[in-house]
Amino acid sequence: MPTALTEGATPYADALRDWAARGIERLLVPGHGGQDAVPELTAFFGQDLLRLDIPPMVPGIDIGPDSPFAQAQALTARAWGARRTWFLANGSSQANRIAALALGFYHGPGQPVVVQRSIHSSFNDGIILAGLDARFVSPSIDQRLGIAHGISPAALRKALADCPDAKAVYLVSPSFFGAAADIAALADVAHEAGVPLVVDAAWAAHFGFHPALPPGAVRDGADLVIMSTHKLGGSLTQTAVLHLGPGPYASDLEPLVQRAYMMEQSTSENAWLLASIDLARAALEQAGPRIEASVSFADELRARVRAAGRFAVASDSFAAFDDIAAIDPLRFSVDVSAGGLIGHAVRDVLLREAGVYFEVSTAACVVGIVPPGVRPDVGRIIGALHALAPDDPAVAGEQVHRPLPAPGPRAMLARDAAFAPADVVPAREAVGRVSADTLAAYPPGIPNLMPGEVITGEVVEFLRQTAAAPSGLVRGALDPAVSALRVVRRLS
Repeated sequence: MPTALTEGATPYADALRDWAARGIERLLVPGHGGQDAVPELTAFFGQDLLRLDIPPMVPGIDIGPDSPFAQAQALTARAWGARRTWFLANGSSQANRIAALALGFYHGPGQPVVVQRSIHSSFNDGIILAGLDARFVSPSIDQRLGIAHGISPAALRKALADCPDAKAVYLVSPSFFGAAADIAALADVAHEAGVPLVVDAAWAAHFGFHPALPPGAVRDGADLVIMSTHKLGGSLTQTAVLHLGPGPYASDLEPLVQRAYMMEQSTSENAWLLASIDLARAALEQAGPRIEASVSFADELRARVRAAGRFAVASDSFAAFDDIAAIDPLRFSVDVSAGGLIGHAVRDVLLREAGVYFEVSTAACVVGIVPPGVRPDVGRIIGALHALAPDDPAVAGEQVHRPLPAPGPRAMLARDAAFAPADVVPAREAVGRVSADTLAAYPPGIPNLMPGEVITGEVVEFLRQTAAAPSGLVRGALDPAVSALRVVRRLS
């Protein structure tokens, strides 16, 4: 039974206060880490939080082409090397939908766009909203660790040759695990084919602010770049930016992005969130020493995992993949399967019993983040990992590796399938029918079914086996067991 609420109760605020008091060692976003990692944020918000909650359209704040708000966006564009930058208060999900709509405006609905299969669900939503004809190219996949990486220039060149009428390219870099693609070479391939390159760089807000980090997608030639400043940039949760690069498609794309932005923008964006982007940008411009210190902490974490010998550093195997051009040194990825443990269970137990919280897990790995300025307790983290008993049934188990099945053929555009009348049928009866939904097995999180694709027996079996596994999850499923699927209704 839920706890009875009385007048004046503040359950959400109380929960936040209780969480902060637990002293959890954070290895996850937001980038300020709950510490004084971004002094500008601490000094700015302080006790005046409510006074800073100012609505939009206030003279002297955000009205006019040279308003403080416009100046902040211009400074942010300059910091990342963009021609123009939009501040967003609904995350990279909003940016992805804006990008998709802009591409839809570019040449009209139904136009083909080459899209990396391991897209965030928000861009899939954008595909549906904009009516794009997504032609998917699969990223490289580490089947053993359940990790999707990126796209090599050779793979993109082939994808564009297979789709000579493509009007744009959409890729993801870096990955959840910090694997960064060769954006400069990929931009060259896209531009040689006469199309703009859009990059989901949600995890790369810090790139370009220290020599140990890649330069960033904008400076590498991408034309439109999605970026979650809250992830590793230090701004507040739910903030993001959308950068327009200065490349050959900027003049064509700018009015289209602005049009899509006006459709997606809230008329009551939170001033605290927008101000945090401005502050985080200013902090990143001076963050060299903080980034260097955090890289040192992450290096020490990796070194101590290697020295102990029980587990492995997952990113040590990335050299085997030709699509990976660089690795984010602020990622701390541990292959716990090397020690006979299950990643999802390890993440849960470490939070519950040791107060150590990793960002994400797969069946084989746990992945942590050391944002700029965050000072993790290395001894506590490594001690908690190695305190896990190898025979503890709560975390131990045999890894089950299931090769990804090939997706079925496409029968309809995603938008047409998503808006078509649909029926819910038992999973076995769905074979041969057209999917109305997106379903993705975790790990590795690549969509196995997209709206408009024919459902195959191999895909159904894979999804049901994943759902039945102790650490399995199928995102988008109607029920946890994937006992039924939503399919496009057949015409009588």
